[in-house]
Amino acid sequence: MAFQPIVDVTDGSIFAYEALVRGVDGSGAGAVMSKVTHDNRFAFDQLCRRRAVELAARLGMTTRVSINFMPNAVYQPELCLGTTLAAARRSNFPIDRIMFEVTEGERVEDRPHLVNILNEYKRQGFTTAIDDFGAGHSGLNLLAEFQPDVVKLDMDLVRGIDTSRARQAIVNCVTRLAYALDIAVVAEGVETRDELAALRRLGIKLIQGYLLAKPAFEALPAIDAAALKTRRRAAA
Repeated sequence: MAFQPIVDVTDGSIFAYEALVRGVDGSGAGAVMSKVTHDNRFAFDQLCRRRAVELAARLGMTTRVSINFMPNAVYQPELCLGTTLAAARRSNFPIDRIMFEVTEGERVEDRPHLVNILNEYKRQGFTTAIDDFGAGHSGLNLLAEFQPDVVKLDMDLVRGIDTSRARQAIVNCVTRLAYALDIAVVAEGVETRDELAALRRLGIKLIQGYLLAKPAFEALPAIDAAALKTRRRAAA
């Protein structure tokens, strides 16, 4: 796993660290995911959960660890949580500091099953998030059936938002909708100070991207203090 922080740019605090799958040779998520099949998907999903929690504890993480899960690998939510709960107990890592993300881009044929998974996770005390919001198969229909704790805006909506009137309008509407439903909003893939400034003007304070920190392999990366200082000067 590599870890990348989600930063609250109002004060520089860490909201969560997302656990990003990597190969043992350092290869990226795409290379790893290409080897996931129907036959090994459940075992892979369970291993990722366990490894993320164990590493979070070993690294002394004091905020949330965000874990992507594969809904098509979950046959019964309460039973499939056993590995995560056992890893949290062994590692003495509080379950209320575990956030589960489901990627909106993953096609789920049985949406009621996905909603059932998310409801069970929330009932168990986990934070829930919809990742890549705005780029997938569910969108507002999923949001109407289940309100997660967090939505993470797809990076294609964020990229170049400072010069795109259309992206600004879309993100503004999605953000207002989320806040009306008491859902936090994370902007992913932020790479420039101008993008950060535009997102702040739209009321988004939770930021993830290379501008603030690149993922670090089995480590917690430092935040780029210069980017935050630039933001504070601009806000002033």
